Amino acid sequence: MIDIIRAATSDTDDIAPLFDAYRQFYDQPSDLRLAREFIETRLKKDEAVIFLARENNGAAVGFTLLYPTFCSVAAAPVFVLYDLFVTPTARRNGIAAQLLQTAQSYAAARGAAWLKLETAHTNQPGQALYEKLGWERDDEFYTYYFTLDAEQ
Repeated sequence: MIDIIRAATSDTDDIAPLFDAYRQFYDQPSDLRLAREFIETRLKKDEAVIFLARENNGAAVGFTLLYPTFCSVAAAPVFVLYDLFVTPTARRNGIAAQLLQTAQSYAAARGAAWLKLETAHTNQPGQALYEKLGWERDDEFYTYYFTLDAEQ
């Protein structure tokens, strides 16, 4: 049995190792201090909504992180589902699907027009799950980035 809760700042120490592992999945170096500070700041400033999956024994095995924002075209709130991670030993047990469905319910209850997520081209297991749950790949818009150099 998995419990999914909305995380509070008191959950930071449980989320930080998961967030650090998530960043490593995307080829970032391990930095538990940075992970803890980042998560704690988002929660303290109420800048993100994090759902945490726990096993019956209390072990944290997954999380998803949502950023609230707005869509000008829809004139409505929307959420960016930026992070989704389940520990390798807990995968294939429906935890990611539960986290996604919790995020969907949370956003819908707040009148959001939609949720958005991005994933690596190589993340086929994630893509298969998203599509199984009714998420659609965007073929209409391109995503562009402009990297800011703090020294400029």
